[in-house]
Amino acid sequence: MGPLVVCLVICATITLATWLASMFTHEYSWVDRIWSIAPVVYVWIFAASGGFDARLVLMSGLVTLWGIRLTFNFARKGGYRPGGEDYRWAVLRGRMSRRQFALFNLLFISIYQNALILAFCLPALTVFEAVGTPLGGWDVVLAIAFLAFLAGEATADRQQWLFHRWKAGELAAGRTPDPRFLQSGLFRASRHPNFFFEQAQWWAFYGFAVAATGIWLHWTIAGAVLLSGLFIGSTRFTESITRSRYPEYDAYRARTSAMVPWFPRSGLRVAP
Repeated sequence: MGPLVVCLVICATITLATWLASMFTHEYSWVDRIWSIAPVVYVWIFAASGGFDARLVLMSGLVTLWGIRLTFNFARKGGYRPGGEDYRWAVLRGRMSRRQFALFNLLFISIYQNALILAFCLPALTVFEAVGTPLGGWDVVLAIAFLAFLAGEATADRQQWLFHRWKAGELAAGRTPDPRFLQSGLFRASRHPNFFFEQAQWWAFYGFAVAATGIWLHWTIAGAVLLSGLFIGSTRFTESITRSRYPEYDAYRARTSAMVPWFPRSGLRVAP
């Protein structure tokens, strides 16, 4: 079997397993628990099938670093513990009928998200089909960019982790946290810097397909496009929840870039 067929079989197996796990446990974050693991498996399958071509090994090494960091961050937040479900699924269950959420769980959480995970790894397929093309300057640039975006996401996640630990401490001491949500550090330049850097890494990953072939547009760009689309929808939903909890969030939204880090705006008033 070719590497794509192997990855498709693994993806189908994971999809079935995560869906069954959600049905038996009534927790719906099983895809989140494999999100940082499955891509590492997929890209190394392409690397092994390509005879450990230098570019594929470089790509696989970068994704492995990404996976280690993301797994660590997810674990320290309790994502692998029983009950470590994404809080947004509980909100959605409250807005949907039981039947509607069951369909959402099957079609979006289990099938679509697992297919997306494989899709944003598929630039490795384009590189696999161009095995033998030597590494060049663009590969160095892309690797440096990927590592810079990885460092940016790690910094944002650490700032968020430290803030929530401080906030939990304030609440445990009977004090009202001020501010009630993170607005400093990277979060002063972007409301979701971790979302930005996560997407940027996979756009850089797609860049290796361009470097290997000299062709700018391949169908495997679809994974990065769909991932960005997912983050746009996720951002809107997450912010709708945050705005309902914190009225002052609108002022933060007015002065702070949604995703791409940029200088905060000043002198803006929020319409009543």
